[in-house]
Amino acid sequence: MIQRFNRTDRRALTFPAVHPCEGVSPETLLSSLITLSHNICNYQSKFFATQRRNARETIREIGILRILFEEIRDLGLNLSESVVLCFSELHLTFQKINYLLEDCAREGSRLWMLMKSEFVATQFRVLIREVSTALDVMPLSLIDVSGEVKELVELVAKQACKAKFELDTDDEQGTRLVLSILDQFKKGIEPEFRAIKRVLDYLGIKKWSDCNKEIKFLEEVTGVQCTDCDEREVPFLSSLVGFMNYCRGVIFEALDNRNSDQTDVRCNLEPITCLNPEDFRCPISLELMVDPVTVSTGQTYDRCSIQKWLKAGNMLCPKTGEKLKSTELVPNTSLRKLIQQFCNDNGISLDKSRSQSRDITRTIVPGSPVAAETMRYLSKFLARKLVFGTIEQKNKAAYEIRLLAKSNIFNRSCLIEACTIPSLLNLLSLNNTSTQENAIAALLKLSKHTIGKREIMENGGLKLILEVLSKGLSLEAKQTAAATLFYLSSEKEYRKLIGKAPEAIPGLVELIKAGTSCGKKNAVVAIFGLLLYPKNNQRVLAAGTVPLLVDILASSDKAELVTDTLAVLASLAETVEGAHAILQTSSLPLITKILQCSTTKAGKEYCISMLLSLCTNGGVEAVAVLAKNPSLMGSLYSNLSDGNSHSSKKARSLMKILHNFHETSTSELMASAAPHERSVHVW
Repeated sequence: MIQRFNRTDRRALTFPAVHPCEGVSPETLLSSLITLSHNICNYQSKFFATQRRNARETIREIGILRILFEEIRDLGLNLSESVVLCFSELHLTFQKINYLLEDCAREGSRLWMLMKSEFVATQFRVLIREVSTALDVMPLSLIDVSGEVKELVELVAKQACKAKFELDTDDEQGTRLVLSILDQFKKGIEPEFRAIKRVLDYLGIKKWSDCNKEIKFLEEVTGVQCTDCDEREVPFLSSLVGFMNYCRGVIFEALDNRNSDQTDVRCNLEPITCLNPEDFRCPISLELMVDPVTVSTGQTYDRCSIQKWLKAGNMLCPKTGEKLKSTELVPNTSLRKLIQQFCNDNGISLDKSRSQSRDITRTIVPGSPVAAETMRYLSKFLARKLVFGTIEQKNKAAYEIRLLAKSNIFNRSCLIEACTIPSLLNLLSLNNTSTQENAIAALLKLSKHTIGKREIMENGGLKLILEVLSKGLSLEAKQTAAATLFYLSSEKEYRKLIGKAPEAIPGLVELIKAGTSCGKKNAVVAIFGLLLYPKNNQRVLAAGTVPLLVDILASSDKAELVTDTLAVLASLAETVEGAHAILQTSSLPLITKILQCSTTKAGKEYCISMLLSLCTNGGVEAVAVLAKNPSLMGSLYSNLSDGNSHSSKKARSLMKILHNFHETSTSELMASAAPHERSVHVW
């Protein structure tokens, strides 16, 4: 079997090559070697910011060997066992070379490759030595190719043996310059523009988007090292990220290729949620999952927990008891992102292998002294641009802030300390769509910080945000304003002020009517936050929210939106007025159907909570309708085993109400010939 060469999940500067299996046919091995050689030679047209000489020499030598492989194929030659053995070794080495060249030419990896240039040069030297060793033992005389090809192969063998593949002098000087710049930042000295520009020019980082790719790559490497609990290089990586953030914000004045970066932007229609965190716990360890994986039965567990289960010889699914068809563990990346976002927004740290994970909490403090200083300089720079810059400069500064504050708590605190919030609030009133979108999105990120909330409210931000919610220049701005209200409402005193504002709840209701799925979700969750203040309950009902929420349940195919809508309705049903408003929509059959069909534990729990409240606050008519549903009891029984203790308690209470109703009805029928029951309005 021959391994595929493209591994998108591969960690940078790791080479997961696989030796061809012993039973592989010579024809298959030869074909794969030609493909590998072709892939390597294709890097000749790629740009190498570093390792230029080493990469060029490696590609040249592999190109010559490709001539040998292609001539053997074209002549249809039979290969001896010893030749096949040498080709297998070459195949293994070629895989590693392909990975190494891929890393050196990868977009966004230029700064990291420069700082690892000595290690990379060593890898080139080691791999070419492996090629030389395989060629030395290969019985070339047994391969019936032309003399010219043999001479070329012999030449490559000699060159591979003698080639030095040393660290390039320019790479060495570039590395020293970067280290000097980082040292200046560490000492609290802002480096000269000219020195920074020299580094960027050498690496071919010529525009904003190039710099942004470097940041994304470095953050990915940092995240991988934190996840793997190998954090030795994390402080240095944090320094490099800080340096690149500084370059992106200060050195590159203009945004370019904006459309290519809209994934960063549009996702500000943030997936805020009122999901139950119990959904994020591993069924085995009962801890929040760090690395959720799905087994063949469709159940999800934390990787370390299920691996221990399997290593113990267990081949049954711990939750369902079904026999596992395989031991393959499929990463559940969507759930992992949700868990990370949930923990980031709520300041929760994860426990991994009984040690504290820094996946979330590492951003509370700077990753290194350099990262701290670069962020402070950059925050002050952006604050000045927000006040004194042109419209374009203000817009870019707001955009930089929304990126910097996206998932880094220390960055948020620096930006708040630099007094960016008052200036961002001023931008909300400008008649410029892009600027308004960036400003409200930046405020959204900063509102996640406790001091950020206070700064927004104390600087008159509520009125301005509500204006964007109701009269924003774009739907995106309105939807982001709703998300900002959600984070502001996490403070008790602020949810009271927001609820009292006459345009707040009606504005959210309008967004439920006209927004995208993400916008509806933001509005629904913002309302959920406001309902934590009891007096807002009546305001939400008066705005005509309930029929719109029921429409979402009936029409939406977005599981998260449905779950959050159920959460709001369950909260409203806890009052008599709310229960009656829900019953007037004749939604009981719909709610019971969702209970039976929901794929989320949280969705089922909200349904049970709502049904219990409707029975308690809605009177006997609601109970009568539910009692006629023969499948409801089965769903409630199921929740007794699958739900948490709180949900199970509610399920038992609801079952008891329905049981008592059946007993009472039976007794009344036996006692007298009662008239037929009237039609129930709640249908």
